[in-house]
Amino acid sequence: MERHDSAPARKRFGQHFLIDAYAVDTIIRCTDARPGEHVIEIGPGEGVLTGQLVATGAELLAIEIDRDLVTRLTRRFEKAANFRLHSGDVLKFDFGALPPVVGGWKVVGNLPYNISTPLIMLLLAHAQTFSRLVVMVQREVAERMAAVEGSHSYGRLSVMVQRRCQVRSILDIGPDSFRPPPKVDSSVVELIPHGRQLDEGFEQWLADVVRLAFSARRKTVANALRGHIDSAAFAAAGINPGARAEQLSVADFVRLAEVTHR
Repeated sequence: MERHDSAPARKRFGQHFLIDAYAVDTIIRCTDARPGEHVIEIGPGEGVLTGQLVATGAELLAIEIDRDLVTRLTRRFEKAANFRLHSGDVLKFDFGALPPVVGGWKVVGNLPYNISTPLIMLLLAHAQTFSRLVVMVQREVAERMAAVEGSHSYGRLSVMVQRRCQVRSILDIGPDSFRPPPKVDSSVVELIPHGRQLDEGFEQWLADVVRLAFSARRKTVANALRGHIDSAAFAAAGINPGARAEQLSVADFVRLAEVTHR
């Protein structure tokens, strides 16, 4: 792996720089970026993924919040015609303003652990824009994304991710693959959006139902959703009102939202 002067990792940005060549190669291979395709890299950091992404010939848009790293990346890739850099907070980036591209945008990145869940939710809101997302997250978050109903890890994130995407775990990575080493294990996850056009009004209602149901995990779904969904709706959706949220599948939540959406 190409070496450059090390940048200081800033705790406030949740920075842990990937230094594992095998992990880098796996992410690049899974992203499968090709000439003419459009790729977004979130948190390029020292550029270990960036350099290989630029080399694929894909049109790369990198988003970096650390101004010192922005300077380094600008200097390093200033001659690359297929490289653009956005300096700013990715949580404030307007993904809705991205121009439509043939095949959809690909997303790749080592997501900062301190914002991984809200960032994933933001990306899901624009899932129709993307064809593939290959992201590294804390292993616990990866497990939650892929969890099935009835399991300990199943929750709101599981439902919302699986509603929009197919989830596949690619690689588990230990702390020693980063500088500085984090205190947790990590995983690379591939998300493939289903590609169907969704009604955003309904999707917002579904998200509200899921959020309310899981906000009181110890209660039955009937009690958690009291004042929002009545017993007739549970009957119409074929759902046991005495069940708890973690016992309902993604399809169950969708049916419940469908019979109550106005």
